[in-house]
Amino acid sequence: MPALLEGGCRVTSLREGEAHQHAGLRIFRHAGREWGAEAISLRVLEMASGLSPGLRNPDCDEVLYVLAGEGIVFLDGHPERVGPGTGFYLRPGVVLTLESPGPDPLTLVGSRCPDPGAESEIGDPLTSRQGPPPSPRPFVQLEERKAEIAGDRWYRVLVDDRAGSSQVTQFVGAIPPGRAPDHFHQYEEVLCILTGRGRMWAGKTSAPIAPGSCIFLPRGQPHCVENEGDGELRLLGVFYPAGSPAVRYDAT
Repeated sequence: MPALLEGGCRVTSLREGEAHQHAGLRIFRHAGREWGAEAISLRVLEMASGLSPGLRNPDCDEVLYVLAGEGIVFLDGHPERVGPGTGFYLRPGVVLTLESPGPDPLTLVGSRCPDPGAESEIGDPLTSRQGPPPSPRPFVQLEERKAEIAGDRWYRVLVDDRAGSSQVTQFVGAIPPGRAPDHFHQYEEVLCILTGRGRMWAGKTSAPIAPGSCIFLPRGQPHCVENEGDGELRLLGVFYPAGSPAVRYDAT
């Protein structure tokens, strides 16, 4: 069951709820307008094997990150081999097709902004090039980005205007053991826990988190992530409108 915390914060697991199924592709929706978000969403795409249908968002940006598996991503038919740690930007109107060789599913986390409130348009797979390749290059590897230090934490921004997205920011961050002071942001944010275990706090309420936990944080809601382990906790974050992950406001 989803954990509903103070202020509309929501914590779910990676494959929680009923999936939308399209051939070998499953889509789990975890955050969006139906759960109180004003503009941001979070969904998990899992391709078991073979080719997915073509997915198209007519009027919104989407940023995606490969959690597990290896395969090929086609953007309007232009192929890119991807694996864990790959982030990329999907422009409005561009057709996304996934190819997974199996047996391990190709699993991605995607966030659409502004959230259209409905699933992507579904069409035939598109694997032959349509027009020129996208520019700037929309794919980024985690190790390609410099680590920025913010106090006792670090983060690497993957998708921003350098990858073509001026509206949305995607980053990976690391939190050391312990609990930092509560803070809030002037944007909506979604998180997916990559490694480590702890608790998600929203005001005085909390829920356990572990790899695969998916989290929605409303604009202005005081919160913090507590790392209950001995090593760093890593998370994927996406927020809208775009900005710096280091900007936060003290809620104490």
